[in-house]
Amino acid sequence: MENNKKYFFAVDLGATSGRTIIGTLGDKRIELEELTRFDNNLIETGGHFYWDIYALYNEIIKGLKLAAQRELPICSIGIDTWGVDFVCVGRDGALLRNPLAYRDPHTFGMMEEYFDKAVEKKTVYDITGIQFMNFNSLFQLYAMRRAGNTALENADKILFVPDALSYMLTGKMVCEYTIASTSQMLDPRTKQLDERLLKSVGLNRDNFGEMVNPAVKIGMLTEEVQKMTGLGAVPVIAVAGHDTGSAVAAVPARDEKFAYLSSGTWSLMGIETKDAIINDLSYNRNFTNEGGIEGTTRFLKNICGMWIYERCRKEWTDAPKSHTELQAEAMKQPAFQSIINPDDTMFANPSSMIEAIQTYCRETGQHVPEGYAEICRCIFESLALRYRQVFGYLKEMASFPLGVLHIIGGGSLNNYLNQFTADSLGVEVLAGPQEGTAIGNIMLQAKASGDVSDIWDMRRIIANSIELKRFVPKNTEMWDKAYARFVEIVEKKG
Repeated sequence: MENNKKYFFAVDLGATSGRTIIGTLGDKRIELEELTRFDNNLIETGGHFYWDIYALYNEIIKGLKLAAQRELPICSIGIDTWGVDFVCVGRDGALLRNPLAYRDPHTFGMMEEYFDKAVEKKTVYDITGIQFMNFNSLFQLYAMRRAGNTALENADKILFVPDALSYMLTGKMVCEYTIASTSQMLDPRTKQLDERLLKSVGLNRDNFGEMVNPAVKIGMLTEEVQKMTGLGAVPVIAVAGHDTGSAVAAVPARDEKFAYLSSGTWSLMGIETKDAIINDLSYNRNFTNEGGIEGTTRFLKNICGMWIYERCRKEWTDAPKSHTELQAEAMKQPAFQSIINPDDTMFANPSSMIEAIQTYCRETGQHVPEGYAEICRCIFESLALRYRQVFGYLKEMASFPLGVLHIIGGGSLNNYLNQFTADSLGVEVLAGPQEGTAIGNIMLQAKASGDVSDIWDMRRIIANSIELKRFVPKNTEMWDKAYARFVEIVEKKG
């Protein structure tokens, strides 16, 4: 084993599955190896949906055991997960019940009631700068309080999911900044939880751990965990606990004048800023300000991503199974026959996505696409046009020019959509890395260990470790005309 190599253990948990990964850093390059992959199953019982926090902990232990068996000298451990969800902890330090999942219907209607009875909508946005979603932690806590939830009533501490898992490994309770920022209870100006919002759900600042930033050591593995895994006193690092925070940390940008698109089932398009952008324009356009690394803010908007395409693929019976073949057939179709707004509520969760697309086109007086090839082309062109619209909003609100778009995540492999995006936006698109979240997690651990100095050092190493695909704008005049039509269609549909 080469002495100049450093090994980091990353836990990357999504809403349907999780992974443990070994990141190897050496000679200013990073390499990843997946150790384990496992399901993250929702538990439905008693009219509620819960996450199985103990099963997730067990999977982390399994991965650590495997690392110990292979005699890998792990420098540290870092955990990232989805946002908003949390665990209640009692005065004796025990977890009080499995955490409720953001998919639980107990928050339906609670957001509106909260604005009516607790704090008004505009005030909440002015404090937090977070876009409104019924499952944000603030509304979950309000719903739990209103229902007399006994776990919350007896809670001494509230720990967000990555912090809860770190606590199970170390016995130390913290509140990591990027994950706390998803709660709709944090003020990005003070970088602290807001006392008024906490009070509105019957909590105070003492109910949360010490606020820590990414790349800070939480504590060492407990003797119990060391004994179970066969590892020594390995430190656990607070990475960007929110998976999007870790993913954006991995954008291999040359300077701060970039936008990013984290592309998968959902797309998140945004910029990295020094300060939060909270004004009437960001409120009306429902943009969000989430915590980034090194005190930055991730100013972004959620866009429906490959969800529409994935849903259609499940319905198509005659389409090729291979993405490459299917998309190649789509590219043979005439351009811009049919345009939809991917973020129209019609496409949120229809019983048939194909029928929803056809109905939208019919209602807006357009060619109604038939067959998988026409529909696929319609989806890709429409996504690229919606990306242009949101990119335009970002250009309007950013304090610096945006000369490039970095696409990270699984969608960075979609060459057709990446080229369409470059054509539509009229800027250079750089695609990669696909494994942004895990890379960001590992690089923040490397920062904590002193192996990288700052975000730009991290980004240079990432750029050196992967091959970025470059897409240059073409056919811009044709895309300009299509965009004018897109805006007209969206306005007509209302």
